[in-house]
Amino acid sequence: MGSGRWTASMIGGVVLGLGLVAVAVVAPIALAGPAAQLSGDAGQGPGPEHLLGTDNLGRDNLARALVATRLTLLMTTATTVVAVVGGIVVGVGIWLSGPRVRKVALRLLETAVAYPSLVFALVIAAILRPGVVSSVVAIGVAGIPSFARLTANLAAKISTSDYVTTARLLGVPTWAIAVRHTLPNMAEPLLILATTVFALSMVELSALSFIGLGVQSPSYDFGLLLNESLTQIYTQPTSVVGPSIMIVLTGLAVMLLGDALAARANPRGVRPAVRRPSAPAVVPVPADDGALVRVGNLRVGVPGGPELVRGVSFTIEPGEVVALVGESGSGKSLTAMSVAGLQSEELEMHADVLRVGELNMLGQPDAGRLGREIAVVYQDPGSTFNPSLRMGVQLTEVLRSHLGMGSGRARKLVTEALARVNISEPAQRLRQHPHKLSGGMRQRCMIATTMVTTPKLIVADEPTTALDVTVQHEVLRQFRRIHREQGTAMLFISHDLGVVEALCDRILVMKEGEIVERLTPDRLRSRDVHHPYTKALMEAVPVVDVAPLQGSA
Repeated sequence: MGSGRWTASMIGGVVLGLGLVAVAVVAPIALAGPAAQLSGDAGQGPGPEHLLGTDNLGRDNLARALVATRLTLLMTTATTVVAVVGGIVVGVGIWLSGPRVRKVALRLLETAVAYPSLVFALVIAAILRPGVVSSVVAIGVAGIPSFARLTANLAAKISTSDYVTTARLLGVPTWAIAVRHTLPNMAEPLLILATTVFALSMVELSALSFIGLGVQSPSYDFGLLLNESLTQIYTQPTSVVGPSIMIVLTGLAVMLLGDALAARANPRGVRPAVRRPSAPAVVPVPADDGALVRVGNLRVGVPGGPELVRGVSFTIEPGEVVALVGESGSGKSLTAMSVAGLQSEELEMHADVLRVGELNMLGQPDAGRLGREIAVVYQDPGSTFNPSLRMGVQLTEVLRSHLGMGSGRARKLVTEALARVNISEPAQRLRQHPHKLSGGMRQRCMIATTMVTTPKLIVADEPTTALDVTVQHEVLRQFRRIHREQGTAMLFISHDLGVVEALCDRILVMKEGEIVERLTPDRLRSRDVHHPYTKALMEAVPVVDVAPLQGSA
């Protein structure tokens, strides 16, 4: 979370807490006289005694706007509570109910939100007698359908998650599922939505009072003040300034306060981004240094916290395939993403040297060169592509953006590359969205993009983990083909020792953020390993004993 967001939120909290609440408490006591007392100063313009002038009865316009803050805030708060609580109960209840009830309720909810909430509010307010209570009930009840629809959308995904399904199977009561599982995971968006409802409710309450269906004299809120000022707007325009400014300030302050509260409610809140010292985009490479990638004393950690990668050093020669192996959490992906220039902004990264070719990955290398010279194949093919864009737009992006290639030429090259990685009907695939392709096809599409850009380095972050065994074999075969035909260097991340033994030239074993052993495929094949952690990894590889099966046959 950026510091700017916290500054704005803190300002909103201060304005609301110390400003509006103080005005709501103090103004009705301190300014009761000027706000209600009739005087002979009727219709005066702004002056030292009356900063915003007086109304037709001689009452101070500024004092009345400040006094109206209390009733406006109380009414808006009550309205928001009705809309939010009712919306949460309805929205969450829909997804925790049975499928038949859910289907009918969703259809009714969609019908209700098709009409503006203010229309419902006008109908309810017209049926009830105009006044404070009727205004709160009208706006609050009218706001329930829209808030319930948003809540139902949020609850839809959570209610089908594994932990909610498990809770149902264990017989956890519905109310407990809602309180323990559903609502906590919706806290951040619900708080933001609640502040939006507060601001909209204040405007709608003011609108009801403005047309005479809301607060009635002698009580008054911002809307009634605007109604009373309507007759003076041409002779004394400043009469509308007070309530108008208060409406704007209140809405702005509440939205900023809601932003701060939502940030506090987010259990996955992130630390402020850490800025690294400026460094040159490129560095000179010594004549005797033939390595394509050089990493020296790489350290990645949480600011003020533990180091997740500690003192990692290695090189990758041109055309060489180097593997990083280790259990989850050993620092493989952090190391690989640092090499690719995709390290998280919430982490600190330091190194004596970190370069790919002459690109200094400690600085801000040119985005165009990064796109051309480094390719990344991610672990999950389901999240690699934007689901809202067609495959053609995404697969040709590097060619069009960084190589300046025309759309037609780019699509032709990508189509040929898709055919080389055994994608059926490649031209048709470019017109499809990602969800219409299987996981293996999406992963091969990503590999195809690396073939057309001919990068110097491919960073493959466990590219076969999310695929079944048959598809894994096909994907690995494509990696071997790229290496054989283009001589591209690779940094290959994997848990599978059998894969790295067949594909890679060198294997680096990582444990708890450190490289504990460096191996060749021959040493791995002959089990010539020394570190206990490497031995444990090899022992964890399952071996199928086929002798009993042959005997039984």
